[in-house]
Amino acid sequence: MSLEQGFDIAFVASQALREKQIQQVYRPYVAVHKWFARRPGSLFRSMALAEFCDEPLQDAYYRGHDFAGKVVADPFMGGGTPLIEANRVGCDVMGFDINPMATWVCREAVEYLDLRAYADASARLIASLRKGLGHLYQTDCPIYGDKGVPVKSFLWVKVIACDSCGKRVDLFPGYLLAEDKRHPKNVLVCHACGDLNEVADLLKPGSCGFCSAKLRVDGPAKRGHCDCRHCGHTNRFPRREGGPPRHRMFAIEYYNPLRKAGHEGRFFKKPDAADLAHVQEAEDRWAATAVSFVPEDAIPAGDETDRLHKWGYTLFRHMFNARQLIGLEASARLLAAVENERVRHALATNLSDLLRYQNMLCRYDTMALKSLDIFSVHGFPIGLVQCESNLLGITNGGGTNVGSGGWSNIVEKYRAAKAYCDAPFEVQPGAKGKKAQVPVKGEWIGERRAGSRPRNIAIRCMSSTDVVIPANSLDACFTDPPYFGMVQYGELMDFCYVWLRKLAAADAEGFGTPLTRSPHEVTGNTTKGRDLARFTEGLGQVYARMAAALKPSAPLAFTFHHNKVESYASVAVAILDAGLTCSASLPCPAEMAGSIHISGTGSSIVDTVFVCRASGTTPKLWLFEDVEGLAVIVADDLQQLRAGGMKPTAGDTRCVVFGHLARMAIWNLRPQWNASAATSEKLKRVGDEMARLGNLDSVMAAMKPPSPMPVGLPLFTTQRTPELIDAIAF
Repeated sequence: MSLEQGFDIAFVASQALREKQIQQVYRPYVAVHKWFARRPGSLFRSMALAEFCDEPLQDAYYRGHDFAGKVVADPFMGGGTPLIEANRVGCDVMGFDINPMATWVCREAVEYLDLRAYADASARLIASLRKGLGHLYQTDCPIYGDKGVPVKSFLWVKVIACDSCGKRVDLFPGYLLAEDKRHPKNVLVCHACGDLNEVADLLKPGSCGFCSAKLRVDGPAKRGHCDCRHCGHTNRFPRREGGPPRHRMFAIEYYNPLRKAGHEGRFFKKPDAADLAHVQEAEDRWAATAVSFVPEDAIPAGDETDRLHKWGYTLFRHMFNARQLIGLEASARLLAAVENERVRHALATNLSDLLRYQNMLCRYDTMALKSLDIFSVHGFPIGLVQCESNLLGITNGGGTNVGSGGWSNIVEKYRAAKAYCDAPFEVQPGAKGKKAQVPVKGEWIGERRAGSRPRNIAIRCMSSTDVVIPANSLDACFTDPPYFGMVQYGELMDFCYVWLRKLAAADAEGFGTPLTRSPHEVTGNTTKGRDLARFTEGLGQVYARMAAALKPSAPLAFTFHHNKVESYASVAVAILDAGLTCSASLPCPAEMAGSIHISGTGSSIVDTVFVCRASGTTPKLWLFEDVEGLAVIVADDLQQLRAGGMKPTAGDTRCVVFGHLARMAIWNLRPQWNASAATSEKLKRVGDEMARLGNLDSVMAAMKPPSPMPVGLPLFTTQRTPELIDAIAF
């Protein structure tokens, strides 16, 4: 079979949609370390099975496979999903990425780990931290009088000095601390005395129960302006001068294990004198610390980092408070002393991932009542209220983690990730909405496992434009390339990298550079002047390298989506320059609609899987000549996505249309394509051809309303097989 024939859109969509809701449940290996915009593992598993299996995808999906002798490459490795999924089904794999964090994370995912040795070392580390720092993460319960209960979150507000009177100005955008969704009532901070009040109706909040001031929901800090409550002067923020912002702790959420069973809701309090004394102790200890591992690196200019500069952050360590810094320094010292190199690397990876929650850019979700890690919006969000999580983590009497963002949380996620590598499973929906794990016997992730044949894994930190792979040696190239205009993930990963490189082995590939950024990145970047032409050329060079290494008719298959049609023209030029033809453009949901970074933006959650080959066949019915023909194909794709449980939006339809326009433009232009022409000329030629074939509005106008799904048929059916009987060779 082949990808064109075996890819079941409805079935893959159903798998991908479920996975993206809680990806760590379906693919625990993603918890090895944060990476951005990971595509569903189920998608790349399906791609490998569709290409290498000779049976329907639904029959093959839940069975074990070992494609011995198959070699798969990923030239844009990133978080490693295509590589890991190919390795899992027995392929030899090679992956390349210019970012050293990517290669580190992928190696951590596939390299064998003695879980017992890891558990012992991590337990000792947490115990040592608890002994030296544990009291700094404890508070007294004012409700029941219990002493030394663990803190879940410290809440801080940014403060400035009034330009007029010099007094402190709290930059509260609002005074709502907790909504009445997961707590019995709303919790409001009193603007006058700072005490916490439980309020049933936010429209009628009443007066503070402690000072009688009228409670407010809205705060004074709006759109860069804040009136001083002492003198009324309007102050502006942010302030670049004067260094990083200052903060004041104004609330605490804690956990009282002795009272939780009989207590309704969460535990909140205003900091007392002992809590403030802990803050002062942390600052004094940090001032006296001889630093070995906290980085002193400057934050460079960039598309993502420039907003940090606007707030006065100039060093990476400025994004942490004193308690976080002494905890992270102590953690680094302890793990650096671990003798077992593999376990030491695992713990260093944990520390790097822990940074996402242990910084002063984390925000507090007033509805979910939890910390939002720094990368929850794929950027450096600088809020006015910040959340500091418990560094150590909290476990209940049964050993289950309470809250998030601490060492115990990160260690447990990492353990589960590595256990999954030893014994992968799939997740099926069960009765009454419950999920059932289905062990997939015979599959595993890594280079070696007792009783199994070894697999070859080559992971390199290098540009794929410099890769030399023997001709006719690859059975497939599966990848998720950068998207033009994408978030600058290299800039974001520097946040972790400047810490990890102090702990990484001296010979860790790529860790000799001060930052992860490279002038050879294939992304658009305003700061670096990388435009669409540069993106197109970089993508084309990589695809040409891969095409030269592929066996005759082997596929280069990759995922892509973008809101602008120009980016699809760029992809088409890269494919044509590599001497390939696009034989299929297959839709699949690859994002979660509710993701914080795309929710409400109108962005699509649908990727197009472009299947490209030097030779092969494509169905005649996929070769449209007018808008009406395209509309039929798009309508069929959308119907199959609906069969998989998706509700395609206008943004999703747009990306499906763009994918087919790019595919057909490649087909029409390939006979007379001149790869040596100027990039601007090639982009225009493809753009003109796509415009000639149709546009979004014309396709939408030509599409008929969706037909009801047939009753009595199986939910998922591969509808494309008959079409392939009448195919055209290329």
